[in-house]
Amino acid sequence: MKYTLHQLEIFHKVSELQSVTKASEELFLTQPAVSIQLKNFQDQFQIPLFEVVGRKIYITEFGEEIKLAAEKILKEVNAINYKALSFQGELAGKFKIAIVSTAKYVMPYFLTNFINKHKGVDLLMDVTNKADVVRSLENNEIDFAMVSTIPKHLKINRIQLMDNRLYLVGGKQYKPTGKNISRKEFEKLPLIFREQGSATRNQMEYFLVSNKISTYKKMELKSNEALKQAIIAGLGYSIMPLIGIKNELKNGDLQIIPVKKLPMKTEWNLIWLSSKNLSSIAKSFIENINENKDEIMKIHFNWFDDYL
Repeated sequence: MKYTLHQLEIFHKVSELQSVTKASEELFLTQPAVSIQLKNFQDQFQIPLFEVVGRKIYITEFGEEIKLAAEKILKEVNAINYKALSFQGELAGKFKIAIVSTAKYVMPYFLTNFINKHKGVDLLMDVTNKADVVRSLENNEIDFAMVSTIPKHLKINRIQLMDNRLYLVGGKQYKPTGKNISRKEFEKLPLIFREQGSATRNQMEYFLVSNKISTYKKMELKSNEALKQAIIAGLGYSIMPLIGIKNELKNGDLQIIPVKKLPMKTEWNLIWLSSKNLSSIAKSFIENINENKDEIMKIHFNWFDDYL
């Protein structure tokens, strides 16, 4: 048998995700390249590693055993690479962060310089809702989290990164008057909400309750991208963070609807447990953020000023 580490990595990722498409995306390879290497790997075994039913891949019992072996081998290889870099005086190892879904429009800009500078650092970033982010932080499963509202029940340290502003947003179908819409007009709007556990959902509900706005929920969606597309299609309106709608505002697919007491303002924060025993990678990342955050804001987020 002459299978390669590359083939082991591809098989492990395909078996983990049960999808050639998803595996190709995570490995930054084309689907044909993944399929070819997967076939070459299978050809070295007389027993099937997987079955394809329809468009879905099912891993066989033998395939599960090979998956576990591949996982162990890949971990050992990574450990060797990390040790080699460490002996050369470079940062090396895994770096885990969880962010709320809207933060995907922010966090990459605060990571790029650090990750490019330290080639031996492997980033694992989970993008999910606030409830899951806080749970991961509480269970000490991650090094850092990025949130717009601080979990009050945890003792945390934080670095404030930038403002988070939330506006009422509609599509092209809304006819602007140039004035704040009245409460009666607001109550006629079909609203689209994010899912339970979302910080954006919590902020939206807080605004409606605190301003005694009685309206009806038209639908609930689990991602910011789905929410944007629904509004663009004319299915309703929502209160959304400015950070996630830059391009749609620029090309006219979405528009901000003026409302008294909006925008709501919170802050994007990088947070970590006060009791966390920070690794050298984590300490270096904090230093990098403190040194570069003003420059990052100036380069990538100066467009915020257009909506003051």
